[in-house]
Amino acid sequence: MKPLLALAATACLLAGVAACGNDSKADDAAPTTLTEMDYYEAAPQNTELPKILDACGRQAGVTVQHQQVPRDQFMPKLLQQAGARKLPDLALIDNPDLQQFATSGALVALDGAGLSTEGLYPSIVDAGRYQGKVYGIAPGVNGLALYYNKDLFAAAGVQPPTTWPELTAAAAKLTHGKQYGIAFSAVGTEEGSFQFEPFFWTAGADLKQLDSPPAVRALSLVTGFVKSGQASKSVVNWTQADVNDQFVAGNAAMMVNGPWQLPVLTGKKALHFGIVPIPGPTVNDKPVTPLGGEVWTVGHSSPAREAKAVEVLKCLLSGEKSLQWSKAAGYLSSNVETAAQQGRDDPNLAAFVAELGTARARTAELGTAYPKVSAALYTALQSSLAGGTPPGEALAKAQQDAS
Repeated sequence: MKPLLALAATACLLAGVAACGNDSKADDAAPTTLTEMDYYEAAPQNTELPKILDACGRQAGVTVQHQQVPRDQFMPKLLQQAGARKLPDLALIDNPDLQQFATSGALVALDGAGLSTEGLYPSIVDAGRYQGKVYGIAPGVNGLALYYNKDLFAAAGVQPPTTWPELTAAAAKLTHGKQYGIAFSAVGTEEGSFQFEPFFWTAGADLKQLDSPPAVRALSLVTGFVKSGQASKSVVNWTQADVNDQFVAGNAAMMVNGPWQLPVLTGKKALHFGIVPIPGPTVNDKPVTPLGGEVWTVGHSSPAREAKAVEVLKCLLSGEKSLQWSKAAGYLSSNVETAAQQGRDDPNLAAFVAELGTARARTAELGTAYPKVSAALYTALQSSLAGGTPPGEALAKAQQDAS
């Protein structure tokens, strides 16, 4: 996860753009080419996506011109293009950015353009919804689960935890010498909020009231890992990639991380690991994890171009192509049946698939207000873990800052 950008989402409206389309595309002739933009810079995503786009373009009878833009330049460039009426026909954007971008009026409402969401997880559809309409749909998503080192667990006589008491007991028993019981990212960015939200939401907290008793209980749990020495104080600086490095090196017996780490982990033949859903306070608490990943959007242009872009998008969201993309990106298909098949085919994905039914779009509760609240949340996390601020006090300040 990356920090969310503060978007000047009204740029298109201020420019008086009725459809936010590209002037050069204004005629309604059947297009032979479409433009696409995304921010993937590394393999296999940046090598597999052009192949999928080429295949779906051929199926729709067009050539899709692919453009990759660095992540930190991506949303500013999209907004600039919206104001200049030069939006790409298709763009793949981070799902928390969708609602903010939709406020610009630059995107086609997909549910009104003949695109069906039947067979997709409702929570995934919600991730692309703004003011009741669907403006983005994810071909695949990711989430978080609990990885554990099977060898270290066996040596300690510990079973994979299913509740918070079991999690803290396991972390304590697995902490000794230079080995920590658990590792997670609490960095001061959206990545930190993303990693904390499974504990926050599963405890029964919500983003409208950051200092509720369930929220304080969740932050107390995470803070307790560091205060007790069961997690490193460095978690405030660790990204999810750093956490994975610690797990691979045997410096942590458990970690909170996503399915995108599996290509690295499965390549370590000496590392024997398992994955279980994020534990809740009790066995009756279903894990509520945040949905990660990107959504496809269609930019306003001419009716003919929009129709052809939707045709390509239908192909991109098909079971076959969503599975192809999900396998390449380390994601789970947005299609319920396809994701279930992934879980059956690969036991390492079973825990992630099991969580999809109760997963939550980060913007579902707050819409465009999410970035401000997320910043307050990860600031509270940092304050409590690094600054020693009591969880209740840190979250009270967060609620004040978010209001």
